[in-house]
Amino acid sequence: MVAQGTGAGINVPDQPQWEQKRALYGQSMHHIDFSAQLPRSERPSVTCVLPAYNEAGSLRHLIPELTEYLKKFSDQIELLVVDDGSRDDTLAVVSAMLDHYPVTLLQLSRNFGKEAALSAGLDHADGDVVLLMDSDGQHPFEVVDQFFHHWHEGWDMVFGVHENRSDESRAKRYLTKLFYSLLSRSAEIEMQPDAGDFRLLDRRVVLALRRLPERSRMMKGLYSWVGFSSKAVPFQPIGRITGSSHFGLSKLSALALTGFTSFSNAPLRMWMLIGAATSVLSVLYALIIVIRTLIFGSDIPGWPSIAAGIAFLGGMQLFSVGILGEYIARIFSEVKARPLYLVSNEISFRKQRRPEQQPAGEEANDA
Repeated sequence: MVAQGTGAGINVPDQPQWEQKRALYGQSMHHIDFSAQLPRSERPSVTCVLPAYNEAGSLRHLIPELTEYLKKFSDQIELLVVDDGSRDDTLAVVSAMLDHYPVTLLQLSRNFGKEAALSAGLDHADGDVVLLMDSDGQHPFEVVDQFFHHWHEGWDMVFGVHENRSDESRAKRYLTKLFYSLLSRSAEIEMQPDAGDFRLLDRRVVLALRRLPERSRMMKGLYSWVGFSSKAVPFQPIGRITGSSHFGLSKLSALALTGFTSFSNAPLRMWMLIGAATSVLSVLYALIIVIRTLIFGSDIPGWPSIAAGIAFLGGMQLFSVGILGEYIARIFSEVKARPLYLVSNEISFRKQRRPEQQPAGEEANDA
């Protein structure tokens, strides 16, 4: 339930209102009627999910400003901060704001990564509309106006797209463009290049995302996979409030690998074709050797070329085995079926949550 403390000056919705929504959306997560859509209120309840890793300095400024700004759109606001194993003062900063702002802190038991933190936020979000933003303050508030405008027009998902990446290195821009180009050509879905996690989701999109059980996640791909009507809004990120980015090249590379293994079989098919082509060429080369031996009556010298060929083919085999291993590792992760995240603590400006289906993650106390 999205209830609000008196310090924030926000109304508390009646319990029957939530019961009506539960009846409309369905009692079971496996039998949700996505064609059943609530009338879009002029002032819907809003949950803003803020995944955070060592962002205490930014949250100290972001929470008051964002709370005040969202009052333009709703009387029922919740800022859901997902602490992804932070080692700074995130807990203390958010706890100090509970009596003054509509904040809930979902503290994960360790650092599970941004994709898991976003999933935890979606699992615990109760609003008619869910807004996803970064905790570093780089997402401009003004774009949120366009998000709500398009949502009232009937779009189920509205997302921000970077207008340009001039603030990034040339290598990062090139690799990002190459990644989206390759994935769009080979994947079963079409992803918008330069789209991020800055987006607004209608509640039925959130319920659809909750039904996806995979542990290896690339949220940008899952947003596209669930479908629904989507609208892109160009924007330019602003500077961070404090600190520097925690999402380095290694994490971006791992996320790209997850994207390929989760949404495309192209690497496996590519190496199957390479193997078939190599076999055909090997047979043709063997026939050439046999024919020349029969004609000239002697073997063809060339041990260095043979050794080089063997080394080349051995390297190709090891590389292809590595690709196969990545897919097997994903399968192994899914088969183990461990929770996507564990919640060690939840503190909130409100005392009780809206009763709803069990989230994909598990509470640490129940694990």
